[in-house]
This record gives sequence, structure tokens and C-alpha cells, in this order.
Amino acid sequence: MKYIVNIARILVGVLFIISGWIKLNDPLGFSYKLQEYFGTDVLNLPFLEPYALGISIFVVVFEVVLGVFLLIGYKPKFTIWSLLAMIVFFTFLTFYSAYFDKVKDCGCFGDALKLTPWESFTKDVILLVLILIIFFGIKHIKPIFSKFGVTLVALLSFVLSLWFGYHVLMHLPTVDFRAYKIGNNIQEQMSTPADAPKPLIEYYYTFNVNGKEETYTVTSGYPEVDGELVKVDSKIIDEGYVPPIQDFSIESDDENLTDYFLEEPKLVMVVMYDLSKAEWEGVEKLKAMSEQAMKKGYKVIGLTSSGSEAKANFKAAHQLDFDFYLCDEKVLKTIVRANPGVVVLNKGTVKQKVHWNDIDDLKF
Repeated sequence: MKYIVNIARILVGVLFIISGWIKLNDPLGFSYKLQEYFGTDVLNLPFLEPYALGISIFVVVFEVVLGVFLLIGYKPKFTIWSLLAMIVFFTFLTFYSAYFDKVKDCGCFGDALKLTPWESFTKDVILLVLILIIFFGIKHIKPIFSKFGVTLVALLSFVLSLWFGYHVLMHLPTVDFRAYKIGNNIQEQMSTPADAPKPLIEYYYTFNVNGKEETYTVTSGYPEVDGELVKVDSKIIDEGYVPPIQDFSIESDDENLTDYFLEEPKLVMVVMYDLSKAEWEGVEKLKAMSEQAMKKGYKVIGLTSSGSEAKANFKAAHQLDFDFYLCDEKVLKTIVRANPGVVVLNKGTVKQKVHWNDIDDLKF
């Protein structure tokens, strides 16, 4: 039992640290996922949405330090009860989203590893079993250092986690797992290779045959049935290849300019998913940055999901020399974890990407 408990202890501790650290690398992204869960069509807790970022930081820091606490044997009762409470909640959440098909990706490992809701639920069930083994074998959880040593390591893990979370919020994720990372070409990320797997869809045709309803399942074509068609249902069995980027667009009030701008050899995109929520310290830096870029031959544009009136008022209020174009809010939040953030492209390839705190680091 002692060996089983300690193997479970290592597995759970390491997994919690990895999962928490990946989310801590991008707490803003995890907060967007929490907002999805808090939405009216999932848990119906919209009053929690404004606090999503604070909850995000608390959860991921707690996840990391619990993993460390378990590995070093710090305060076993507190640690194991906390792990059990957390995994029971997560298991309920992933089951709920999977069973009712509410959230397509749980966000357990951020953008580093996408899991379907049922995969997430299975992972949580396995973790629940491992944590229960540790719970019933708690007497075998012993500190691996002296009392001072485990206390010091526990404190350092907490301080380091808080510092890292603050650092990436004030700059950008240290490791970018998204399709818009530096070096990626947006057009390539939007395209589907000719030999890519095709989606597999089952169609369920229900016919009235001699007064009795009969259902026929096909994946292509129309079933040859001597009867009257009643209804047709379908189900996606395999989505096939899905391009990493699907909804990116740059639109004016009159036309789609995506292809035009993605062919620009020197393009600077000022990304602000919502002009009304832009951080003013960052906005104040935009005019000088845009003027410098234009002098170097760059074309500067703004991307936002805000309406036409808001765009015109914002441009006039801050005396900006570039125009704003429309792009989906969720896409803009994915492109850069800052409001405002700046992305520099060369014919669709991401060359530079910075948080507004680091605008001075841009090289034109």
C-alpha cells in the first residue's frame, strides 16, 4: 500500500504542477475559458464573469502549490482534502460540459493540449481514483525534507507562482501555444491541405414504409427505400482536419480586406478586442509607435470588435493616424493577450508580437 500511495502521490503531484503551470503561463486565456463556463448557457453564473481573472489566478496558483505540497509532503491533511475538493468540482464540471455539450474544450492544459469534454472527464475520473488512494493511505505521506525545508520549498513555490503569473500578465505568455505565435504564417494556418482527413458524418433517414417508421444510416448518398421520407438527422463522427485558424478576418464597413492586408510586406496590427476596455497607459503609447512605424514604411491598422461609431470616436479622441477594422472579439483575444497589443506581419507571417508594456521593444 505504501508503494501504491507514493506512486499515486508522484503522478498526481506532477500532473497538477504541469496543468497548473501551463495555465499560469496564460492566466488571461484561462479567465476567458472561465467566462465561458460562467455564461448563461453553461452554469448561468454571469455575476462571476467580472471576477474571472482573479478566480483564474487563484485557481492556477493553488493548483501548482498543491502539486508541490503533495510531492514534498507539506501539511498532508490540508493538501489532500484540498486536492479532493478540487478534483470533485472539476469532475462535475467536465461531466456537465460533456454530457450537455456546453464547452468544447475544458482548458485543462490551456492551448498546449486540447482535450474533448469526454477526454477531460475521463482524465478527472482517473485523477479522482488516484487522489482517493492517497486519501485512504494518508499515513504513508511523509515529508521528504526537514520541517524547515518543506516550509521553505512550500513558500518558494507560492511566491514563484505569484511572480510568474504577474509577469505574464504584464507582458505576454512566456511560451505561446496559439496559432498566431511568432514565426507562424496566418494564411497557412487558415488553409486545409489537399490530403487532409475529411469529416465523417452519419445521416439518419427516417422513412414511413407501409405505415411503419424505419431509420436508415448512411455516410454518403441517398438510401434507396420505397417509402415516404419523414425526417433526416445527422451526427458528426469525426471532424476530420480542422485548420488552427478559422475565423480570422479584417473587414471594413463595405468589404472583406483580409487577403489584401495579409499580402502586405510591412504591416502593423494594433489589436484591441474592445475599445471601451482598452488600458489607457497602453493607448497613450500608440500614437508615437504608429508614427515611428509609418516613417519606416509600415502600414498601420487597428483591429477591434467595437462598432463604427466607437471606432471613429476613439480615433478622434486619441488623434490616431490609422484606421480601425472589424475582427471577431474572440479571435482578437486569441491573437494577443493584451488590450492593446501589437502584432507585426510580413505577408501574413508573424514577426513580432508585444504587450502594450513592451511597445518600446518593437524594431521597425
